[in-house]
Amino acid sequence: MDLAVAGIVFGIVALAELPDTSSLAAVVLGSRYPPRFVLIGAILAHTVQTVVSVAAGSVVALLPRRPLEFALVVIFLVAAVLVLREDDDDDDDDEPRLDGRPGTRRKVVLTSFTVVLLAELGDPTQIITATLAARYDDPIAVGVGSALALWVVSAVAVYGGDRLRRVVPAQWLTRAAAAILVILAVLTAIEAITG
Repeated sequence: MDLAVAGIVFGIVALAELPDTSSLAAVVLGSRYPPRFVLIGAILAHTVQTVVSVAAGSVVALLPRRPLEFALVVIFLVAAVLVLREDDDDDDDDEPRLDGRPGTRRKVVLTSFTVVLLAELGDPTQIITATLAARYDDPIAVGVGSALALWVVSAVAVYGGDRLRRVVPAQWLTRAAAAILVILAVLTAIEAITG
């Protein structure tokens, strides 16, 4: 493994991921749910996405983008409804609901995994990773650099969302999170239709 290649890939992917939809989704999820479970889901999603990108090389760019974007629109809208519905059940509690029921933590991890994975499919960072894997012919270095960049950006986004939750009232965050998810759905739909 060439550390210089891993470093180059890390820098490129991290810069590309900062303004990305999945980072914004991680901020929203981190503001609503316990960050460690959101981060686990995001890391798992980014790991899968990186393996697919590196394995597929430049073929990833050929995936049909529109069906993926429409699937993401549906996921964002469903997530907005679920966030609002959960807020109605919280009884003005400042903490997200993790009442010990089996599967609640798994639900947060699975929701985070699904949203982040769908946001990343066909995304510029996935295409960048695939292109770099084809260019450098060092899949381990490209995979490590890309995965580490995605994990670091996700950690910053998730914990930023968690800090936001500590400053802003939970009800405002819930409404803002739902609004952001709806806006992301609309923007993704526009991109799918016009793109």
